[in-house]
Amino acid sequence: MDEIMFKNRLETEGISLDETQLQQFNQYYELLIEWNDKVNLTAITDKSEVYLKHFFDSITASFYYDFSNVNTLCDIGAGAGFPSIPLKIVYPHLQITIVDSLKKRIHFLKNLVDALNLEGINLVHARAEDFGQDKEARASFDVVTARAVARMSVLSEYCLPLCKQGGFFIALKGSSSTEELQAAKKAIKQLGGEFKKEYQFALPIEESERAIIITKKVKNTPKKYPRKAGLPAKQPLS
Repeated sequence: MDEIMFKNRLETEGISLDETQLQQFNQYYELLIEWNDKVNLTAITDKSEVYLKHFFDSITASFYYDFSNVNTLCDIGAGAGFPSIPLKIVYPHLQITIVDSLKKRIHFLKNLVDALNLEGINLVHARAEDFGQDKEARASFDVVTARAVARMSVLSEYCLPLCKQGGFFIALKGSSSTEELQAAKKAIKQLGGEFKKEYQFALPIEESERAIIITKKVKNTPKKYPRKAGLPAKQPLS
């Protein structure tokens, strides 16, 4: 997917990018490659693949959920900034908190945010489990996102505690999403969530399977969740 196809495919979804936004994506790619040797941000380095599998893939969440009315978004385990930074470029009004456990990635993101002149982004070096118990962060976000971080049962424990009541947890998943979702439904309910919709689709060109899973926060998450760091992954709720 070259830059022209990227722009055109987004236009078919009602998203129009101006020259500044297109330049931001181009600069994003250049910085990603520049830093990749030092920080090991991604195995995908071909420009057309980055545009398809990182940039376009991140924005697909907005095909199924309206981000134009979202104020605060928290991205858990964002790595090199996916999906939150592409969403921020498309929706500049978003106030974004990015949480990642690796300090080197946070350092990259700080340089990226400065280079792209992005405002309203808070970068947090923390484990998701610890951040989920932070009194100011807990139950404070309109939307919490996660992409390719963990299985749904584990992701739900990372993300749902951070959603405000009435807010949404949006997971960007691959081909095993339906199986993961079935295994996670009990955990989602335990954590105060209610599964709303799973959207399945294929990425353009390569036709690889993707899914967007949307869960609504309908009641407060019990205080004991998320459990201490490492436990959700070792002993997923079931």
